[in-house]
Amino acid sequence: MIKGRDVSSYRNHHGIQSQNVLAACNFDLEFIYVLSGWEGSAHDSKLLNDALSRRNGLEVPQGKYFLVDCGFANRRHFLGPLRGVRYHLKYFGGEGRHPKNASELFNLHHASLRNVIERIFGFFKSRFTIFKVALPFPFQTQAELVLACARLHNFLRKECRSDEFPIELEDDQSPSHLDMEDENLELLSQSQLQQRTEANAWRTSIANAMWARRRRNDDDEDEEASNEDQDDDIMNNEYMVGENQEIYDVNEVEMEE
Repeated sequence: MIKGRDVSSYRNHHGIQSQNVLAACNFDLEFIYVLSGWEGSAHDSKLLNDALSRRNGLEVPQGKYFLVDCGFANRRHFLGPLRGVRYHLKYFGGEGRHPKNASELFNLHHASLRNVIERIFGFFKSRFTIFKVALPFPFQTQAELVLACARLHNFLRKECRSDEFPIELEDDQSPSHLDMEDENLELLSQSQLQQRTEANAWRTSIANAMWARRRRNDDDEDEEASNEDQDDDIMNNEYMVGENQEIYDVNEVEMEE
């Protein structure tokens, strides 16, 4: 519950009071990092910078990286999708809607892997239905409640592997093409610009490797079913070290006015 002149900063783009919650998870649908309590109007980059600067904050395991959505800039250790290219899985479904180039193929597999963050929040909000309504608690209590429920979710995932709750994925209100510009209002230093340039080149090399492998197999219809697995291998094995890779996202929790 926020009152006074701070109210406006907690209003999100829908005009609703909320807190921004940044979360990272693995492919076992377990949270590995959660940061709650940020204003609903805060930009994703601010949450990320805060998480990275904290004493016990977010750490990127050696040799790995996070898959992030278009709300974050593509940078070292944080691999985002290609902008201006269709992205969400629903836009690739159906006859004749398969990827037409390297960029679309990259985004398809990026979305397929990053979909786990949508699933974990689906489990989370279905299991803890208290977050479906604005909570009448003090703000600090609301922020801590998110952390407590995230820990409880992890415990249940380890001890009760069969999730009994239906997944309620939120309606996707983002555009079909990632044509939005980077909204990061912070000035980038020369080193940050260099990191972004290197990260973009790295992302392009992944996309080109996927596309080259797919084209080699296009003439063989018997191998078409294996193309998807091979492309995932490129992203999982050649460019990620290890099995369980982290996925990263920001979500909103409403608060009572």
